Amino acid sequence: MKIGTSFKLVFVFAIFAVLLTACFDSKDSMEGMDHSNMNQSGMTNTDSSNQSNVNTQDKTSKMTTLKGKEFTLTAKTSNLEITPGKTLPVWTFNNSVPGPEFRVKQGDTVKITLKNDLPEPTTIHWHGLPVPNEMDGIPGVTQNAVQPGKSFVYEFKATVPGTYWYHSHQDGANQVDKGLYGAFIVEGTDEKVDRDYTLVLDEWMSMGDMDMSSMDNSSMNMDMSSMDHSNMNMDSSKDQASSENNIDHGNMSDDAHGSSAEGHDMSMYDIYSINGKSGDSIDKLIVKKGEKVRIRLVNAGLLSHNIHLHGHEFKVVSTDGQPINNPASINDQVISIAPGERYDLEFEANNPGQWYIEDHGDDPRVKGMKAIIAYEGANADTDKPNETAALPILDLTRYGQSSNSVFTLDQKYDLEYTMDLNTDQQSGQQVYTINGKTYPDTEKIKVKKGDLVKVRLVNNSKTDDHPMHLHGHFFQVLSKNGKPIEGSPIVKDTLNLKPGEEYEVAFVADNPGDWMFHCHELHHAAAGMVTHLRYTDYKSDFVPDPNAGNKPE
Repeated sequence: MKIGTSFKLVFVFAIFAVLLTACFDSKDSMEGMDHSNMNQSGMTNTDSSNQSNVNTQDKTSKMTTLKGKEFTLTAKTSNLEITPGKTLPVWTFNNSVPGPEFRVKQGDTVKITLKNDLPEPTTIHWHGLPVPNEMDGIPGVTQNAVQPGKSFVYEFKATVPGTYWYHSHQDGANQVDKGLYGAFIVEGTDEKVDRDYTLVLDEWMSMGDMDMSSMDNSSMNMDMSSMDHSNMNMDSSKDQASSENNIDHGNMSDDAHGSSAEGHDMSMYDIYSINGKSGDSIDKLIVKKGEKVRIRLVNAGLLSHNIHLHGHEFKVVSTDGQPINNPASINDQVISIAPGERYDLEFEANNPGQWYIEDHGDDPRVKGMKAIIAYEGANADTDKPNETAALPILDLTRYGQSSNSVFTLDQKYDLEYTMDLNTDQQSGQQVYTINGKTYPDTEKIKVKKGDLVKVRLVNNSKTDDHPMHLHGHFFQVLSKNGKPIEGSPIVKDTLNLKPGEEYEVAFVADNPGDWMFHCHELHHAAAGMVTHLRYTDYKSDFVPDPNAGNKPE
């Protein structure tokens, strides 16, 4: 971290501490509130005419499940009691974090109206779903950001069953981090489980809402009312605005949490959560002996998590919603799930008791990310957490059974492309690059419909993971570190590369449009690690509005 940055951070926290002290009595009065009568529907849109007086904070509702074909999502501010007595300011869909879980049927055409009651523009991206390009939710690329008080209708056919999610793609490093996300499940015709749970993983900062992006070297702008907890941008003096697509890239700068020579300090994210709750506040997963249980893991956060299921053999039946061929039963292995990824686990409830499913690591924060699988009527003393145990990580490249796949390493491709991912210092700021360049100056991957494309991804960053997400397409993983995949064919939309790793992936260009390909550690994307997959034979009628404040990352 630069000396000037360190001084500003110390100065800010000193002022913040004084203000907290001044507000101490007010804070105490809030912590004793009774939340037992909170609205549990999650579906009621807030009417501004019915707002209570300024001394009463809105509280989030319990997450709901929405079924059908037509829906409304209202984006609004609220406050999340993540643990008893700890309330965080959040942005929500339908006043819950996560937002409501969609469950739709394969083949259904769904229509979702986004109403924006936030103080800033927003959009929705349907992560992993192969939607038409104009429905992808990328401000300045496929649509203009939805302004406060306005609405936008998303309509698409749910063609591929699996576990997906949705989230804001406007200023994502801030808006997703504030809580604008939820799960989206496309149910196939052969879904046969007795219990089906979704666990959305995330991380939070207990200090709440801190926005330092407006600070510069000449002044300390301490507008506490708009402080933002996700983008600790300690040097915004450099203007990185670009004219491309009339997109504002002004926040695409510097490490959001302070930096060393390379890598983030993510220690400010000191609360880990499952479905918007942490520790003992997380709902139990109720099962009965003999039931077949599915657990869908969705990582909506910024950090990878190593998830361990206690007390049972289980199978990993899909990754990013796509099935794994003939998966073997495993136990005492952890599933490493990176930002943006999804994994579905299945097990038979054949061991009555109460068992943990938990994050593993030697960091105390992992203690907050654990749920209990509770058999009806079972003894509560069956299991104990062992989050510090060093268990092997499942090697997906050798898991499941090999079978015929669409792509091979040695077949002919219409385009072969290399993405060199790296961390760099440019003009005194830490940036994240693709082939030495930052967005919007990164080279576009240009294809035509029907092209067979092979991409070689190499992570040359010394300490940073890069979970790379391709919009609008699935890709098949062909090799890791030069070795062909040995197990089941792996089909994904988000692939994590650890430092020094190299993967080859392939896909068919079958969804015309202008699609983003970016790192889903959203601070890395905001600091440059974004490019486009652009179809040269596709023409869009979309015209970006230069006054919309479009911020695609």
